[in-house]
Amino acid sequence: MGIKLSEIVPKKEISFDNLKEKKIAIDFSNTAFQFLSSIRQKDGTPLMDSKGRITSHLQGIFSRFSNLMQRGIKLAVVFDGKPPLLKIKTQEEREYRKQLAEKKLKQAMEEEDEEAVLRYSKQTTRLNKGILEESRELIKAMGLPVIQAPSEAEAQAAFMCERDDVYAVATSDFDALIYGCPRMLTNMTVSQRKKLPSGSTVKISPVLIELSDTLNHLGITLDQLLVLSILVGTDYNEGVSKVGPKTALKIVKQYKNFDNLFEEVKADFNWKEIYAVFKSMPIMKNYKLKWEAPDEKRIKEILVEEHDFSEERVNKTLSLLLKINKKKEQAGLSKWA
Repeated sequence: MGIKLSEIVPKKEISFDNLKEKKIAIDFSNTAFQFLSSIRQKDGTPLMDSKGRITSHLQGIFSRFSNLMQRGIKLAVVFDGKPPLLKIKTQEEREYRKQLAEKKLKQAMEEEDEEAVLRYSKQTTRLNKGILEESRELIKAMGLPVIQAPSEAEAQAAFMCERDDVYAVATSDFDALIYGCPRMLTNMTVSQRKKLPSGSTVKISPVLIELSDTLNHLGITLDQLLVLSILVGTDYNEGVSKVGPKTALKIVKQYKNFDNLFEEVKADFNWKEIYAVFKSMPIMKNYKLKWEAPDEKRIKEILVEEHDFSEERVNKTLSLLLKINKKKEQAGLSKWA
């Protein structure tokens, strides 16, 4: 779900050229849900191999990540670990909504309502263990570092960015800012086009969001931004009824004492508990960021042999990736010449 802060956060459109040679951490679960929701057949069903196994995530990883690598961007992919206890209720609610969507999807299919089929099929998207494991295998085979977060990937990626080990975090969830991430990126798509609910598409560019700009623009501190987010709603609470980002901003500026603030808005949750989850999120400090040459054999095993991808298309992308790696190797050798 993420925190709905988009309407009050300042954004800056940039080009992919601005990101050349930069290290970018990817929040994988956020990206994977995009792949599973958007990469679908005309009837709304996800891409599948001959055995009926979903392959939308593999298509997305290989296409988008390869494209970004060809643009000179160094990707590091961060996976979620064990969710905080407070998130379990949110996950249960999401699962319930997916089950309701599945019932509506079945009805839409019986009625041959293509629009409804497409809409409800996207709402049934799940990230299961199998999808995560084979995604991890493909990403490693592409030579990209995989970081396993002890808990929330956004917190781990934000820490890596704070350390200046990566330039920014690619995610559409504003949670990264709340964890103190200096820079986050959205719209890191291959096509540079976004499909609107109406069905039409618009051209988009990568968008840079900086924490310092956000805090200066809003006139608040990071702690106040966290409280603002709790008022609006996070993955750990539903927020205060009828309080959107603009109203929440006015409230956090009005009250210096957070206890008084939440008492005044009659919050029906323990704000301190949620605040503490964000402030004490576990992170791993001894991670390693090492980029390797793509493993051509393993990539073909996963995509072509196991999941029926077109060998010709895989080879075409692979040749571009191997060419990039060869240039890097030559550049490295020239430094020592």
